Amino acid sequence: MPAAFSDPIWQKPQAAPAFQSDLSAGGTLDAVIVGGGIMGLSTALHAARAGLSIQVLDAGAIGQGASGLNGGQVIPGLKYDPEWLLRHFGKERGEALVGFAASTADAVFDVIRDEKLTVPFTRNGWIQAAHTETALKAAANRDRQWRSRGADVELLDRAGIAAMTGARGYLGGWLDRRAGVIDPLSYTLELARVASAAGVKIAGQQRVVKLAKEAGVWRVSTQGGAELRAKSVVLATNAYTDGLLPGLAQTIVPLHSFQIATAPLPADLAAGILPGGQAVSDSRRILVYYRKSSDGRMVLGGRGMALPSSPADWAHCERALIRLYPALAGVAIEKRWFGRVALTPDHLPHLHEPEKGLLAVVGCQGRGVGLMSALGKRMANYLASGDARQLPFPLSPIRPIPFHAFRQVGVAAAITWYRMLDTFER
Repeated sequence: MPAAFSDPIWQKPQAAPAFQSDLSAGGTLDAVIVGGGIMGLSTALHAARAGLSIQVLDAGAIGQGASGLNGGQVIPGLKYDPEWLLRHFGKERGEALVGFAASTADAVFDVIRDEKLTVPFTRNGWIQAAHTETALKAAANRDRQWRSRGADVELLDRAGIAAMTGARGYLGGWLDRRAGVIDPLSYTLELARVASAAGVKIAGQQRVVKLAKEAGVWRVSTQGGAELRAKSVVLATNAYTDGLLPGLAQTIVPLHSFQIATAPLPADLAAGILPGGQAVSDSRRILVYYRKSSDGRMVLGGRGMALPSSPADWAHCERALIRLYPALAGVAIEKRWFGRVALTPDHLPHLHEPEKGLLAVVGCQGRGVGLMSALGKRMANYLASGDARQLPFPLSPIRPIPFHAFRQVGVAAAITWYRMLDTFER
């Protein structure tokens, strides 16, 4: 459960279903999906639309994890640009991945439209803001690669980014108009609603504690004593992955992402800050990301080193906000919260199938809204067809990170060091 002082801006509608006891009764399901976040629910919805019988189990409440706690930025693409993907994966797989990466924001806005989801959103783009000449050159390279593929993108100079963000300290940046912002908790709950209406069984407060395979069928046991049978199991727990599948949790580094939200901005201040409603992520090693909410608040997030223990643990976010927007120094911070992000060593999502019918997806790299929405549809296609060509990423072995137990210490040290370097670059 979130700590008492962690108070998200996104609030569950009073009419939203609880999804606490909808368990399949007998028979063998096509798939049990462990994890009721965006990845699990997207997979479930599209699998149900393909005629499969699906059960979703979540250890907590739907929307309680990162899917309902993130900043709601819907960003297409991956960490890597098209030319890198082609070099790394070869022409055929690389081109398929470039096409997939280009489509991830569409996956969100298409399902909002097609399924008539009640989700506040704005689709006016995302800005990657450059605070150094090196970052500006990287933005120009990214712009060249995506523009040559017909993407609706634009390189911004110093005056252009100042006009679009109202922020101080940027030399330029890159605008990707395919992107946008949503209310992530509303999106997650609405995915659950339409999946349920499509026939998916969804049960919260059902922690899965054991998986066993007998005669080609998976037996899925929960802490509460329920047992389900399924042809396939999909682990969609990402940064909240535990020891259910040995070694999987050791393939990722879970980080905490801290966010703050101001009180609704006065009209005179709001007019000059992100007037077009874009989302922003900057080019710092320890980046910050920000947007305005639908009720006119500034929402800003950044990495944290450990679980917070007091409101003071959000001070780095508050400092970043005032550095970018000095005029907000007198505006109250009304909300503070955090969630987890899962990183992989190569900064790519990992898809695993250690045994036939046992699938796992980890590593959203902080781009989970679009990435996991799109990947869920592909995973559903794989469940329905058994054709691995439906998956954009290759299935890979589970490879635990060496000395994983010490990795968190190293990450904390790296965050401290990178913050210092970022400070010097200013």
